[in-house]
Amino acid sequence: MTNLLTRIKHCPQCGTGVENKIPSGDTLHRAVCPACQTIHYENPKIVAGCIPEWENKILLCRRAIEPRLGLWTIPAGFMELGESTEEAAVRETLEEANADVRIHTLFGLFSLPHVSQVYVVYRAHLLNLNYKPGPESLEVQLVSLTDIPWAQLAFPVIHESLSRYVQDVQTARSNTHSAVVPPQKHRSSPSSS
Repeated sequence: MTNLLTRIKHCPQCGTGVENKIPSGDTLHRAVCPACQTIHYENPKIVAGCIPEWENKILLCRRAIEPRLGLWTIPAGFMELGESTEEAAVRETLEEANADVRIHTLFGLFSLPHVSQVYVVYRAHLLNLNYKPGPESLEVQLVSLTDIPWAQLAFPVIHESLSRYVQDVQTARSNTHSAVVPPQKHRSSPSSS
C-alpha cells in the first residue's frame, strides 16, 4: 500500500495550515491541524455504474466531457452523499443515457489505487429503448459484444470490466469480479491479452 501525502493544505475546521505527519497511534500520513488538533482523513472516491443489457447487447455512452472526451464508457459516476451504490448506478445511467434500468446483480469491484478510486459495477436490465444522450454523453448506443469499440474505450477499468463481461457471457457464467486495475494503455480486444 502506498501512503500518498495529503492534498489538504488548510484545516477546514479553523483555517490553519496543516502539517503532514503520522499522528500518534496511526500508521499513515494525515493532514493534522496544529491549532485545533483535528486529524483530516482522505479516502478513495467511489464510482458506481452498470452494464445495461438488452437482448445480447449492452448500452455504451460516448463521453461529451473531459477526461477522455469522445471515448466510450459504461454509464458510471461518483456517488453522492446519502446514496447506495445501486442508487448511484441507476442515477448515473439516467443522467448519462436517459435510460431506465433495474439492477440485476453485482458484477465487479475494481480498485484503482493510482487515482484513489473504487469502481462498483453492476449488471442491469435496460427496461425500455427510450434512451438518448444526457448532458455528459455525445452519443448512446446499444452494441453487440462483437462490436464493442475496444480501441476507443475511455479508461482501463472500462476495458477490464467489459473484457471480463464478454468472457462471462462466452462461458455462460455469472461471476462477481474483483481486481486492481493499474494505469495502462488500452488493448485492441480482450482476445489480444
